[in-house]
Amino acid sequence: MTETRGRARHRRRRTALTGVPLALAAAGVLAYGSAFGVFGEEERQSASAATAAVPAWAGDVADGFASVNALGQNGTYGGRGGRTVTVRTLADLEKYATAAEPYIIVVAGTITMNPVGKEIRVASDKTIVGSGTSGHIVGGGFFLGPGVHNVIIRNLTIRDAYQGVWNDKDHDYDAVQMDGAHHVWIDHNDLRHMADGLIDVRKDSTYVTVSWNRLSNNNKTFGIGWTTNVVTDITIHHNWLRETEQRNPSTDNAARAHLYNNYLEDTPGTDITSAYGNYSRGKTRMVLENSYFQGVRNPVIRDSTAVLVQRGNVFSGTSGRNESGGGAAFDPRSSYAYTLDKADAVPALLRAGAGPRPSIGTAATTAARAAAAQTLTVAKSGAQFTSVQKAVDAVPANNASRVVISVAPGTYRETVRIPANKPHVTIQGSGGSRKDTVIVYGNASGTPKPDGSGTYGTGGSATVAVEADDFQARNLTITNDFDEARNQHLSGHQAVALRTAADKVLLDGVIVNGDQDTLLLDTAAKDRLGRVYVTNSYITGNVDFVFGRATAVIDKSVLSLKKRWDGTSAGYIAAPSTPANRKGFLINRSVVNGDVSPRSFHLGRPWHAGGDATLDPQVTVRDTTLSDAIKTAPWSDMSGFSWKDARFAEYRNTGPGAGAAGTNRPHLTADQAADQEVADWLGGWTPTAS
Repeated sequence: MTETRGRARHRRRRTALTGVPLALAAAGVLAYGSAFGVFGEEERQSASAATAAVPAWAGDVADGFASVNALGQNGTYGGRGGRTVTVRTLADLEKYATAAEPYIIVVAGTITMNPVGKEIRVASDKTIVGSGTSGHIVGGGFFLGPGVHNVIIRNLTIRDAYQGVWNDKDHDYDAVQMDGAHHVWIDHNDLRHMADGLIDVRKDSTYVTVSWNRLSNNNKTFGIGWTTNVVTDITIHHNWLRETEQRNPSTDNAARAHLYNNYLEDTPGTDITSAYGNYSRGKTRMVLENSYFQGVRNPVIRDSTAVLVQRGNVFSGTSGRNESGGGAAFDPRSSYAYTLDKADAVPALLRAGAGPRPSIGTAATTAARAAAAQTLTVAKSGAQFTSVQKAVDAVPANNASRVVISVAPGTYRETVRIPANKPHVTIQGSGGSRKDTVIVYGNASGTPKPDGSGTYGTGGSATVAVEADDFQARNLTITNDFDEARNQHLSGHQAVALRTAADKVLLDGVIVNGDQDTLLLDTAAKDRLGRVYVTNSYITGNVDFVFGRATAVIDKSVLSLKKRWDGTSAGYIAAPSTPANRKGFLINRSVVNGDVSPRSFHLGRPWHAGGDATLDPQVTVRDTTLSDAIKTAPWSDMSGFSWKDARFAEYRNTGPGAGAAGTNRPHLTADQAADQEVADWLGGWTPTAS
């Protein structure tokens, strides 16, 4: 493998990265810098915990019920006033989290619980916070026992204690569990894929605020109660619950439960279907305000003994029970002040601002609100614009902040170009499914231009062309429907659906559909970097349908193989044209399948665009399920260039299309694989939905 040329090999401890909703920990992006002891000489020291200067956000305090003066505790401020330490090992995290004295504990990297399911018993007066987006807790979480108080858990990703049983009754592995704790603030975290609850507030725990978190990919998500007493006071605001089945949350015997500006989303066609949304049960008194429910079954339910007051909520594509009543509940403003965001702004607001942030606190949420406010709407009627391109044209040149183009369900037959002078643009479908909003056109490389100036060429055939940095697309379909059968007379059947020629491009929850040359991942110039992160998406095609010179990750996605126009099965997935000394394509934790003949498709071939012999094409396919469509010798030569001179490799793939290492099937070693992870590809960029 040519990956080792000119580099000393070493095994690095790498940050594990997972997909949607999106909280990536790109190596080296520890946004609090040397104040946390993670840059310069400090990082090279062998000690895993270091004293650090007090960061500015350490003075942040909780809002909601966690801010109330009660039970001898005046608000929730965590370890403020204590020593600030940076931890990178389980031993150090446990040492400081369980200590009697106050600490601000900064988690700088991935810490894996041992044994799996371990829950660190956090003591009072602690702030546990992730350094930028790099703080991951894997395979376990935190436990706050009786009497524990004044605890902040913030800006962390806590994930993957799942043991393979969906409705798991044997493994009580939670992300955060409280039994009799009070004054707790859980803020700006990404919690997902645990064996039991993401958050359990149990046994008379009270004065709790849960804010600005992403909760996803879980069954029993957020439970409150497990007591016959009616004492729990809890505020739940600005949380994004996505692809969760039950307890969203379930609130049992809560004295006062105030829920506002939350976003509950159930995407059709996934493996997880919501059983219900917000549940007021027992003797709970709940106030539910300005939240947004999308595609959720039974979005709001209550027991006959509970009180539930609704006001200002939005329900889109929901079904089943939607209930309120039972009495007057309570007035939250009698306990604390708060500001409601408009319900219809909540989805964009939380996509932009929920979960771990490179920097956290008031500035981050203010920026999220500002980004959410800059929204242009597109629909066939009743919106600001009737076409996507018209909305793009309305974005001011050299705009400094995010502009979201929200596209209503429908089919938009047009080409769209985002020019280089319009960065920070998001195009997102507003429907319940990515199939609801479709941008489609049918140009091919050989299609004549209307003005008679020649043909479009491959790059010019794109339905959507992205030339501006920091572009995002989500929840929509981009298609090139060029009909090869009807256009056999044309020379040049390459037909691009989406072309990117920019840096920091995020494609989240999209379908990119075509045949030959579907997805062109390019750069603005050969000497320019172009990083692309594709997650939770579908890419369809048959010949070289992921190609170009970008540095691109396709993560947790499906590469769907199609037959050719004449019904035959034969093709190639990837055709990279990677410049030397740069990363090419990484296909990671994905699935390759499709209705094609067995052993008919190659994983890829090296594209030396224009015959450029200086290029060094790269594809790594790892931790991916391969159908039997993949050939036993999965790589192919191209235009006189041998695949053996390129950087093509596999690692830990599964499925009937996977195969053992051999002369025609290079596999990475474990040491090589440690240097070929998502963070290596993204190189200091942390994709964040906004």
